[in-house]
Amino acid sequence: MMCQSNTLQGPDLHTGKWLRSGNGGSSSCAGDQHPQLESPGPTGSAGGTPSRRTRFRLQFPQLALRRRLGQLSCMSRPALKLRSWPLTILYYLLPFGALKPLTRVGWRPMSRVALYKSVPTRLLSRAWGRLNQVELPTWLRKPVYSLYIWTFGVNMKEAAVEDLHHYRNLSEFFRRKLKPQARPVCGVHSVISPSDGKILNFGQVKNCEVEQVKGVTYSLESFLGPRVSTEELHFSQAPPGNSFQQQLVTKEGNELYHCVIYLAPGDYHCFHSPTDWTVSHRRHFPGSLMSVNPGVARWIKELFCHNERVVLTGDWKHGFFSLTAVGATNVGSIRIYFDQDLHTNSPSYSKGSYNDFSFISNNNKEGIPMRKGEHLGEFNLGSTIVLIFEAPKDFKFNLKAGQKIRFGEALGSL
Repeated sequence: MMCQSNTLQGPDLHTGKWLRSGNGGSSSCAGDQHPQLESPGPTGSAGGTPSRRTRFRLQFPQLALRRRLGQLSCMSRPALKLRSWPLTILYYLLPFGALKPLTRVGWRPMSRVALYKSVPTRLLSRAWGRLNQVELPTWLRKPVYSLYIWTFGVNMKEAAVEDLHHYRNLSEFFRRKLKPQARPVCGVHSVISPSDGKILNFGQVKNCEVEQVKGVTYSLESFLGPRVSTEELHFSQAPPGNSFQQQLVTKEGNELYHCVIYLAPGDYHCFHSPTDWTVSHRRHFPGSLMSVNPGVARWIKELFCHNERVVLTGDWKHGFFSLTAVGATNVGSIRIYFDQDLHTNSPSYSKGSYNDFSFISNNNKEGIPMRKGEHLGEFNLGSTIVLIFEAPKDFKFNLKAGQKIRFGEALGSL
């Protein structure tokens, strides 16, 4: 059965014109499943032309938003990110989904991860570093440091200098030294904790991947970078046809192990040698400076591979050994005491690049010998240390995930 209607159906959101359903009379079809919109005319009649006020109310918001979104789509990527930031931030912060109607006209907010990655953390960290070096007036030092001590639970009784007026700026306070007997070094176990902190993960490396926190992994090769050449190491290299993990294992019957230690802002910020070993090579990745808090580490995949880090590789009595200091927000400054050429968080850097330095070819082919417990370097604020090393299959960790640990305590032994 043919049925026609000249009833107004509503505005076309693309052309702005009102649509009619047919050319015939005013009859309707009982089987029609589409509701018809009757808009009162100027005189209030059901079949009249919509008033100017009605057309404005129905058409303006969506048409205007579509025009604005079309303009955004023509922008360059940096400009688009800059213009999308305010709306995206409000989208996630405002309650009750206040900006959700925008998604119905084509706008899509940046993901939380993309939004966080776009924050200029390197610039903010450099600004924070300069602020930390500003000398505080003597009368202001105690209240400022006391607030920090109370906030992060710092134990000043362990500090070599307990007098808060001694520290001229925040940077000196962050890098405070401990009393000689505050951290006795365990002499029985072969590997000790290089710093104070919290154990995030540990165990054998499997399938060329390492866990940054439980259930979240990252690529071993992406984290350490390409294999160091044979000439820069004291031990032989595995055949190149093997996987990256197998190339690091140099002795038959050995396995590759890892341990991740997170340093909170209130922890002791220096780190030490975890065992007796020789440092042969340094690789510096000038990456991002995102937070390495365990909550963020669960949120962002391969976080440690994105962040700025300094990888020290060498060998110990069982083969390959490496210690990696990972930077974080406000922790762009990573210092290695024996490496004066290292400069972290530089304003100019190329993302994904790295800088190599050999302590063998530049140090009479001997490398840098380190003794267990010896001072190795320091962070500005807190961060993360990742140990990746080769050991026999009977190596056992004496740890529990999530436990607090202090420098000098045992990580594991044979």
